[in-house]
Amino acid sequence: MMMMILLLCSIIFVTILFLKKQSSGKKTKTPPSPPGLPLIGNLHQLGRHTHRSLCSLSKRYGPLMLLRLGRSPVLIVSSADLAQDILKTHDRAFASRPLTKLSDRLLYNNRDVASAPYGEYWRQMKSVCVIHLLSNKMVRSFQNVREEEITLMMENIRKSSSLQNVSHHLETLTNNVICRVALGRKYGGKTDFKKLTDRLSEMLGTFSVGSFIPWLAWIDWIRGWDSQLEKLAKELDAFFEKVLKDHEDSSIDRDRTDVIDALLAVRRNKSAGFEIDRVSIKAITLDVFVGGSDTSFTLLEWAMTELLRHPKSLNKLQEEVRTICKGKSSVSEDDLEDMPYLKAVIKEALRLHPPFPMMAPHYSTEDVKLRDYHIPAGTQVLVNAWAIGREVATWGLDAEEFKPERHLDSAVDFRGHNFELLPFGAGRRLCPAVSFAVVLNEVVLANSVHGFDWKLPVESMEDKTDVVESTGFSVRREFPLYAIASPPTCLT
Repeated sequence: MMMMILLLCSIIFVTILFLKKQSSGKKTKTPPSPPGLPLIGNLHQLGRHTHRSLCSLSKRYGPLMLLRLGRSPVLIVSSADLAQDILKTHDRAFASRPLTKLSDRLLYNNRDVASAPYGEYWRQMKSVCVIHLLSNKMVRSFQNVREEEITLMMENIRKSSSLQNVSHHLETLTNNVICRVALGRKYGGKTDFKKLTDRLSEMLGTFSVGSFIPWLAWIDWIRGWDSQLEKLAKELDAFFEKVLKDHEDSSIDRDRTDVIDALLAVRRNKSAGFEIDRVSIKAITLDVFVGGSDTSFTLLEWAMTELLRHPKSLNKLQEEVRTICKGKSSVSEDDLEDMPYLKAVIKEALRLHPPFPMMAPHYSTEDVKLRDYHIPAGTQVLVNAWAIGREVATWGLDAEEFKPERHLDSAVDFRGHNFELLPFGAGRRLCPAVSFAVVLNEVVLANSVHGFDWKLPVESMEDKTDVVESTGFSVRREFPLYAIASPPTCLT
């Protein structure tokens, strides 16, 4: 009762201040805005799936909107040409990240690459990732890991009943690959790192009242959000500290260099040209794991979903893969270059289902004039990659349809040069792990359709209805994908 009285008094007080400011504030030309409410602004207009809510609003107010989420001004970008303005023309001005309590506690005070503010520290850490962790040589060095885990997944599918939990198989594979690449070995049982990172992804997708309305931050404490945050942060750090100590133990013989080994070598040899400390090593490793596993699993799950819903596309992909790999029991990474339809399927899955529909927020560090609008410093920017991927002006009237053929004669790619397709971002904050993610996605999908014939269960309605999306930082299926796997009718 007391909490409700305090909240009501707070709302009345802020309403008075809001109306006073509205009547006396200096007018500047700003992008169109949906009507907001005192105190909360436009927060009430964000539904369960933010990317869909903002896409609907953009159809009414235009592809460039200014929302007020609590006290924070947030620019919403929902078209390819405006994304180019933000991520290329004015890239430097919008290259930073907003600082939040979430990133402070969970991402080591923004010491990782993804959430670090734009500046010298971010440049140094990104160079470490690009040169020492995600170079073509390093990506190739993990080929055996990918092959071993794919072989294990295929064997598990063969041993299971014909009705397969496809989501479980794909999630296990991507988790195991990234664990071995980043941490040196799989972590399960009492130290199930996957459960920790699932909680992290879920936490990053939750709403913190204090992040948008600081003077109401006490609500986060009362509802237990703060305690959950602290508990998860301590568990994650304890896990990484243990993994680091294992790597520093010279008595443990290591037959393969993983991400932590590479980072420790950079620190020991001072090969980066600057000091890299223990906290930065843990923060970067967390980036590699969460970004790699979430992106790859989510993409593969949606790609298989769409292929099963569109049997003609599945058959066409199988024909391509099985023709190229005639007489072979599996698909190697060397085979992938000759598979244009496979690459088109990956692009189409990324277009319709970007793993992170709302790109990580950008933050303006200076005033910008954008299309005759004044965008002040301190404005957050959210680029709706999901909406851009479904823009009729770019993709045509069939933009909502899964149609890989649209990419066969198109030069549009997802590596940051074309703003019609932005699953990995663009500009200075382009995800540095694109090459690693792409080769894993392609070789897993190719082997899956090469080794088995797939179809949906007879009672399934997935091919007739929309598939429900999850909520959170990354958007997966709400429910696991089940499908029937059978030996290929003709493994040519």
